Amino acid sequence: MTRLARSILIASLLATSLPGVAADDYAQQIEAWRAARVERLKAPGSWLSLVGLHWLAPGDNTIGSAADNRIVFAKGPAHLGTVTLAADNTVTLKLLPDTGATIDGKPTTTAVLIDDGQADAEATNVQVGTLAFHLIERGGRRALRATDTEAETRTHFLGLESFPTDPSWRIDARWEAFDQPRTLDMANVIGAIEHQPVTGRAVFERNSQRYALTPIKDGNEPGLFFVFADKTSGKQTYFGARFLKAEAPKDGLVTLDFNKAYNPPCAFTPYATCLLAPAENRLKIAVTAGELKYRGSHH
Repeated sequence: MTRLARSILIASLLATSLPGVAADDYAQQIEAWRAARVERLKAPGSWLSLVGLHWLAPGDNTIGSAADNRIVFAKGPAHLGTVTLAADNTVTLKLLPDTGATIDGKPTTTAVLIDDGQADAEATNVQVGTLAFHLIERGGRRALRATDTEAETRTHFLGLESFPTDPSWRIDARWEAFDQPRTLDMANVIGAIEHQPVTGRAVFERNSQRYALTPIKDGNEPGLFFVFADKTSGKQTYFGARFLKAEAPKDGLVTLDFNKAYNPPCAFTPYATCLLAPAENRLKIAVTAGELKYRGSHH
């Protein structure tokens, strides 16, 4: 098919599937969405800035860039201080004097660290030079996640590649609310299981076949969050899952725009703890829309 014929076909499909929306307008919307995603990824402190994931042992954990620390950072002072994991899971940081580090922007040396799972508070941020770290909790375990604004994954980011925009993959799915709330067991890449409450699923048809996707909540973000895999997973796209966001159901419908399906952080870094697609969301169809596998990934 020539480029002209392909453009005519896409325009025809858009006119059918998106009443009132011009083909060029929709294509530009998708390109603008992708450009904004690239800018977010390139920003300081983004997933591309991750340089370490360090699990805490009970008791004292010395930290710094020297090899004799229990937790060795990629850069920074040779000996930065000590992080203590108490029996009650409280985590306390004590910095050595004159390291130049700050805690939440203040030149203090001691703090009880808040992890990233608190709904009413931000995780405590520790900064020294271009290196920063904060506490995370996953599956009952606690770790220090380190970032560096000069990380090679960020400074040598290769950009994103996607399937060609295909309007037929913008689908108005039927929302099926569950009679009673259910729980979806979601595994992540470190083997922990999260039990996510779910209230319904989005059901759609493709090539006369019926498919369904069950969404979860994305923290405090509004709308629906889908973690799905399909027949492209592990081939053209990242093996673990792709992510897709949608607005809350309206008039019994949920718009699934697979042209906005995107890679999880684990597609770019080994230091993330991404969710994997549950069995309920492993589609037996090739979703040839959205982001492709990141060509800079080595895992």
